[in-house]
Amino acid sequence: MALERSEVEKIAHLARLGLNEGDIPQTTETLNNILGLIDQMQAVDTQGIEPLAHPLEATQRLRADVVTESNQRDAYQAIAPAVESGLYLVPKVIE
Repeated sequence: MALERSEVEKIAHLARLGLNEGDIPQTTETLNNILGLIDQMQAVDTQGIEPLAHPLEATQRLRADVVTESNQRDAYQAIAPAVESGLYLVPKVIE
């Protein structure tokens, strides 16, 4: 399926693209190349091929779920402006 100049002008108008007269032949050729590639891809026999969720069949590496940091809650709350019952107190922002 090849596009003609008039069809490219109509597509540009519908898409509200401002194409210069000099750009129309280049755009027509580019669109025809894209449509040719789509035709080639549709011509490939894909019977019996299962679709992939991702082009690379990779599994995500997971690390062990272990604690690596020491509990520094008391040190952080010691420098906080206001703490009550282990909670940080903040000023009311919304009335």
